[in-house]
Parts: sequence; C-alpha cells; structure tokens
Amino acid sequence: MKDLIEALQIFLKYADEEWPTNCSHDELTIMGVDKKDVSDADVDRLEELGFNWSDEDDGYFYSFKFGSA
Repeated sequence: MKDLIEALQIFLKYADEEWPTNCSHDELTIMGVDKKDVSDADVDRLEELGFNWSDEDDGYFYSFKFGSA
C-alpha cells in the first residue's frame, strides 16, 4: 500500500484528475498524466514503484502490480 500511495502522490504533482484511475484486465491505468511532463527522476521512481509508460500513440502510465486482485 505504501508504494501505491507514494506513486499516487507523484502523479498528483502532474495532474489532479476527478477520475484519476481506470482498472481493467489486471492493469491499473493513471489518467491525465503525460510522460513528457514528468521529471526523469519521477519516471525512474515510478518504475521502481511498479508503474511503467505504455508505448502506444496515446501513452499512459500503468501497473500490473496494483491492477491485479
């Protein structure tokens, strides 16, 4: 839980979405945060905490660590 809370606090620095997450198919997706806006240090820390950036055209941060039941 501690890692998830830390990651969400990092995401909050870059966006304060009304509906900040989406979870489907064991994947937790963060809405409204673009990697180009996130510092390199925060991207590295997010990866350590279990969040990665998708390589799709409309990329997004996601986690399988926190998306599974």
